[in-house]
Amino acid sequence: MKISARNHLKGTVKKIIPGVVNTEVTLEIAPGVEVVSIITKSSADQMHLSLGKEAYVVVKATDVMVGID
Repeated sequence: MKISARNHLKGTVKKIIPGVVNTEVTLEIAPGVEVVSIITKSSADQMHLSLGKEAYVVVKATDVMVGID
């Protein structure tokens, strides 16, 4: 896989919540660290996502913010 995004994190699929149009996918990228994404149901089906499967979180954004309390 070659992509232009520099921010990609390897993880394991921990949860899949399919909907009519979209699917919510949770990937664990480190013990106790999860990232949740909403993708199209079609994309989830084409990738044959399943629990335990390895996948990547890819972040492509012009702005990434940091905040504190």
